[in-house]
Amino acid sequence: MDLFEYMRASSMEKEAPLAARLRPTTLEEVVGQQHIIGRDRLLYRAIKADKLSSLIFYGPPGTGKTTLAKVIAKTTSAEFTQINATVAGKKDMEEVVKAAKDTMGMYGKRTILFIDEIHRFNKSQQDYLLPFVEDGTVILIGATTENPYFEVNGALLSRSVIFELKPLKREDIKELLRRAVYDREKGMGAYDAVLDEDAMEFLADLSGGDARHALNAIELGIMTTQRSEDGKIHITLEVARECIQKRRVRYDKTGDNHYDTISAFIKSMRGSDPDAAVYYLARMLYAGESVTFVARRIMICAAEDVGIADPQAISVAVNASLAAERVGMPEAQIILSQAALYVACAPKSNACVKAIGEAMDTVEKTGDLSIPPHLQDAHYKGAAKLGHGTGYLYAHDYPDHYVEQQYLPYELTGKEFYHPSGNGYEVKVKEHMKRIRKREGNEML
Repeated sequence: MDLFEYMRASSMEKEAPLAARLRPTTLEEVVGQQHIIGRDRLLYRAIKADKLSSLIFYGPPGTGKTTLAKVIAKTTSAEFTQINATVAGKKDMEEVVKAAKDTMGMYGKRTILFIDEIHRFNKSQQDYLLPFVEDGTVILIGATTENPYFEVNGALLSRSVIFELKPLKREDIKELLRRAVYDREKGMGAYDAVLDEDAMEFLADLSGGDARHALNAIELGIMTTQRSEDGKIHITLEVARECIQKRRVRYDKTGDNHYDTISAFIKSMRGSDPDAAVYYLARMLYAGESVTFVARRIMICAAEDVGIADPQAISVAVNASLAAERVGMPEAQIILSQAALYVACAPKSNACVKAIGEAMDTVEKTGDLSIPPHLQDAHYKGAAKLGHGTGYLYAHDYPDHYVEQQYLPYELTGKEFYHPSGNGYEVKVKEHMKRIRKREGNEML
């Protein structure tokens, strides 16, 4: 490193955001994530012994993925190189691999390659790394906010240990806020600020387990608040509210939390818990989820989980979808709430799902079985001469508008696909079908 690079690095370190300056340099300074870096845990022992294998750090933003990589950089005897997948390409990786080979050849030192946002690399870029991870040229440490089982090459995963980082606890966030305000070496202690207890509680609560979110807020508060008569900068609850005006919600429309939340929403409607259903609906809408996406899920649930137990459910869901699209937010939240609560409270039946599922399986197994001649169309040219439609019994000419005749292909005679449940309107359906079929001496239910 020459003098200019040294001066630039020193300047950047001083001017870096508080969250970057406050990063720990040892494992003992790390706050949170004790489930993976506690003293008796594998990762702690591996870092202390400098015996790392390839790792994948997976978790929400602001939970310490890069922090752990930096701690490893400070403690390992290996060469440490960092790239960011949002801007790096294959050429950058080729340079890292070449340098790693040279380092191993000249000094016998391993190279740890830290790739931030590794999920941003495409398959071919990830494939390029595989042989060098395989032969130990580089030890890979990847950080990702996305589920690595979806976003990272399976071959890389099989050669890596995956550690999931959790959102920081409130007490962890509060400890970081104290360091930020009062630490004179890395924090902002030189500003002589005072953090009120209720302001700290507020910031810890609204940060949603994201340390960076909380630290950015406290830095903004200290930098923009006038000193009081006592010469100190007081971070009050009012100041904290100005600095972090909206609760941090971990919700990415293409990420895990998106799928987890919509899954919880659907399962709550299916499980007839209206309170949970409207809560998860609120979480999605609060995070900016598409109205049309939510509406589609409600319609699917109405058909899949309610079905004929309440035939109105699908109508409510469809009409709510149309209304919500036409009205838009914020009023659309009321319309979607009505539909979600209706579906959640409706009697449940998946008889329709089972019926079409079994019918599809039967079609796949049996192919195009012949339709009974009396059901075939007799109107097109020459069809009647072929016997199409002959012998068909018009149901409305008979009592209860029902007459027994063969509707399924003859090979499927007696086959039943639809079995009405004992819930809601299907009770009446079941009784009706039983009554008319019993009259014909063919009780099928």
